[in-house]
Amino acid sequence: MSRCDPGAAPSTGELIARYDARAPRYTSYPTAAQFTPAVGAANWVGWLRSAPDQPASLYVHIPFCKRLCWYCGCNTRAMNRAEAISAYVELVLKEAALAAEAAGRRIRIERLHLGGGTPNMLSPGDLSRLMAGLSDVFDLSGLHEFAAELDPEVLTDNWIAAAGALGLTRASLGVQDLSPVVQAAVNRPESFDSIANSATMLRACGVTSLNLDLMYGLPLQGVEEVLATLEQVATLRPERIALFGYAHVPWMKPHQKLIHDEDLPGPDLRFAQSEAARRFLIAHGWQAIGIDHFALRTDSLALAARSGRLKRNFQGYTDDAAPLLIGLGASAISRSPQGYAQNLTVERDWRAAVGKGRLSVARGVEITPRDAFIAELIERLMCDFAVDVTAVAARHGQGLCAASRVREALDVFVADGLVRIDGGAVRVTEAGRPFVRAVCAAFDPLVQPTAKRHARVV
Repeated sequence: MSRCDPGAAPSTGELIARYDARAPRYTSYPTAAQFTPAVGAANWVGWLRSAPDQPASLYVHIPFCKRLCWYCGCNTRAMNRAEAISAYVELVLKEAALAAEAAGRRIRIERLHLGGGTPNMLSPGDLSRLMAGLSDVFDLSGLHEFAAELDPEVLTDNWIAAAGALGLTRASLGVQDLSPVVQAAVNRPESFDSIANSATMLRACGVTSLNLDLMYGLPLQGVEEVLATLEQVATLRPERIALFGYAHVPWMKPHQKLIHDEDLPGPDLRFAQSEAARRFLIAHGWQAIGIDHFALRTDSLALAARSGRLKRNFQGYTDDAAPLLIGLGASAISRSPQGYAQNLTVERDWRAAVGKGRLSVARGVEITPRDAFIAELIERLMCDFAVDVTAVAARHGQGLCAASRVREALDVFVADGLVRIDGGAVRVTEAGRPFVRAVCAAFDPLVQPTAKRHARVV
């Protein structure tokens, strides 16, 4: 691969202007943008039956919240009818039985993740019924991680006690920002006291790993608000912190139209918020993990990052290397070595399909040998900021298509000091890390940088 003369180093503002295009978050490859109805329930049944007889991971999507936060990009809705939520749990268990029947064996589950939405919208009774039903269908005897995403404002002592009794080990608390002005601008009132109380109770009930979800790029948010939030949550010493950039996509999520465009920070301010937060967290003992996660150095995520075992999936960065992920619930995505399969995203359609005894897979994508090659390149760049292209190509028996186009794209990054190339090895520099998604896109023959479905790089 050739090098370009880097010349004078561009300013941060120039880099942002040059590379702040739209690009996938690369939580999978191929990405969800490539999912089509060509993959359906029959494909998923075949993949389940041929999946390696190894421990798998299980994801259950709970698409309900007490309120609808205006920034949210998840598949969820406001729901306060207990009977509708309880009926949803029954259908999840029916779907689990359908998946187990399709697999033709009792699948061993080592990791279980409840996502949403807000899983603590389930009553303690529904939560217990869900876990009991899943234990009837799958082998949970070797479960070593049970995680849930929680909203502190609707988290009760009874729910925490029930979850603790069921073996909850990891909890993610949604925080976003603690400024009342920012909270009002996104319809998410929340107090630090409720977050701190939730953290204390969760730890008392056996949770050994606490994750806090924060955001930058929110309306009326500045560097001061980001740092003030970090000052408070750092006192809780969470094992992990996820710092996501707000993705403003009102054409995909109509409720985001309630956020005024003029209140959103521009790319320069977003970059300043992200960098200020990164510096704060590193200075206070957290290790930077990829583009948006931080972990205490003793946490399993930090250990995976330092040993080259870090992975990336739809929940972000993980140390989960299971070859099979079974997704249950509306919009849930499953993964096998053969491909990705996503359930119907509209909840009523999902309810109708499962209620009739059918797996609700609506779309997905098969992973070709070439996809697997590109996927490893991108995952290593997203996780390690470096990849030996030659070694990965040899392992997959593949070569880069349009290699001259890839080299030309990389040379631009080299000229700006964002990438270094040594033979077949590509390494993203410290200055290039905020733009790594753009670097990944250089290897992606399917990407459409102008596609409005993707969030901006910065």
